[in-house]
Amino acid sequence: MRTERPRIEPIRSAFSVQYLSDTQLADMQDATLQILEKVGVKFPSDVALDILASHGALVDRDSQVVKFPRDLVFKAMSTVPRYFPVGARDPDCDIPLQEGVTYFTTDGCGVETVDLETGQRRPSCKADVGRMARVADYLSSVAFYWPMVSAQDFGTAAPLHELDVSWNNTVKHVQTETLMGEAPCRYAVEMATVLAGSQEALRQRPIFSLVLCTIAPLIQDKEGIEGALVLAEAGIPVVFLAMPTLGTTAPATLAGALAVADAEIISGTVLLQLAHPGAPVSHSVMQAWADPRSGEYVPYPLDARCRYAPVDMAHHWGMSSFGGAFGTESPEPGTWQAAADVALDPLLIGLAGAEWVTGIGLNRSFTLLYPEAIILDDDLYHRARFALSAMEVDSETLALDAIAAVGPGGHYLRQRHTRKHMRTAMVPAITHNRDTAGKYRDPLEVAREKVAWILDNHQPEPIEATKQAELARILAAADRDLR
Repeated sequence: MRTERPRIEPIRSAFSVQYLSDTQLADMQDATLQILEKVGVKFPSDVALDILASHGALVDRDSQVVKFPRDLVFKAMSTVPRYFPVGARDPDCDIPLQEGVTYFTTDGCGVETVDLETGQRRPSCKADVGRMARVADYLSSVAFYWPMVSAQDFGTAAPLHELDVSWNNTVKHVQTETLMGEAPCRYAVEMATVLAGSQEALRQRPIFSLVLCTIAPLIQDKEGIEGALVLAEAGIPVVFLAMPTLGTTAPATLAGALAVADAEIISGTVLLQLAHPGAPVSHSVMQAWADPRSGEYVPYPLDARCRYAPVDMAHHWGMSSFGGAFGTESPEPGTWQAAADVALDPLLIGLAGAEWVTGIGLNRSFTLLYPEAIILDDDLYHRARFALSAMEVDSETLALDAIAAVGPGGHYLRQRHTRKHMRTAMVPAITHNRDTAGKYRDPLEVAREKVAWILDNHQPEPIEATKQAELARILAAADRDLR
């Protein structure tokens, strides 16, 4: 059944906040440059080392550590585009990165699913990726799609199967977090070229992108960086994501952790710019903390200052920022913790001005999918979107004629102005759903029903049969070659 998809509703903030002062940003950048120049970053890839050495970086082949002269860093960074095209299977769902607009996606790469029908927890599979892509396709809060869980039923070729089932269930841009290695990335580009129609069309409107995690501290991933070089050559956007943990894989101070993370991102960006000047690259840091009693990973402590400072750092380099939000530690949705962990995230990162942001809809520190959680996070997202929207003040909204007509002690319900605006004056939240007796319903129950309704009623525009057949051929080849 085909339903009309609500249009994408990004956060268009009427306000902005800079978390770091200009002096702090200059100091942070200088610290990054010192790390790159004096400490270096390890690149366990002969391909990467050859490129960096040929452009004047100081390469130690034995340790695989590369040191970057400042002038080389600035030269390479001068070719990074501030904004770049982010296409979709449906051009109406393209997301033009720009100042003052923030686009959100789902969270991704979870490993378990709580089945919507049975309530049983099980390993995630390709079908789960597709079902959640269809839900994401319908929600106006989701501008592009991260495969929310992994296709564990397809082994080493799983990232390609995740792309395939995502494209078949959403017309929005798809961003993969699991694609790595030269060969898998070439298969992904081949698949995307089929859908785009040509290599040039794909370059002009790339319908997928990659998030590539660095290895803290100060290491690039071999398969990740070699795959990123393939994508950069094809014009596919790459987001370098550093995930420092304060006290274990990064210094125990915020500034020190962010400096190490920034050095990881900038070193990878420099590599891609030297190899393919102008390649679309975005900057992302999502820091966490180590519990001093147990060493456990803690993404949401009480004091999480500077969680949004990386947005300022990206913009200071002249790069777009890919921000992190949502992703509660709560083991299940609908708890106080599930909302408290993430409630401020969309508001604050919208104020900071990140261009695109993950990640709606997962629990237990980004690992567990309850399908209904995406609806609860969607509600929090729209609360922030409305809070950051400009209020209209003009002759119509001031309602002076209605005020004069009612006067002191009167009632506005009979006014034409009231009838005109009352239906849109209050936007109900998920907490405002009532049962037949007029009592408010459990939001978790409402969320489950909405997910089920979307899956029963919404079907995105299908891929043409000839293109589906070509995708199947490429996947079959990948399944054979990537074993």
